[in-house]
Amino acid sequence: MKFKQKQKKNKTMKYFSIEYISIITGFLLVVLGIWGILTQKNIIKMILGFVIFDTGLHVIMVSIAYVRGKAAPILDEAIGLEDVVNKIVDPVPQALVLTAIVIGFGVTALMLAYAVKLHQNKGSLEIEDFKDLKY
Repeated sequence: MKFKQKQKKNKTMKYFSIEYISIITGFLLVVLGIWGILTQKNIIKMILGFVIFDTGLHVIMVSIAYVRGKAAPILDEAIGLEDVVNKIVDPVPQALVLTAIVIGFGVTALMLAYAVKLHQNKGSLEIEDFKDLKY
């Protein structure tokens, strides 16, 4: 009886590991960001929705690349050179996420610069006030 309860508990705890929690958190951030982009009327709030969406994508990419029990891809005395391929994680997803963070920062800065210019020209950041930009 106790063996079945322990086996069921281990099966349930598998889904509460860091991999599943981080993927779920990333998807929640993506959904929240898309909601913010599509439903908000203020341009600053739309930009914040984009930032949240971008952060969710980064969390998903990092959590998919996570491998339990492997070390960071830094070769030193802690990791011997024999069988090093099986002891470290792939560094490419980490490099892609770092690049995506920098690109996202640049895009966010550009969107905020446009928002400042729009506010200087119209005196408002509400999307309904920009009728001249619509067809």
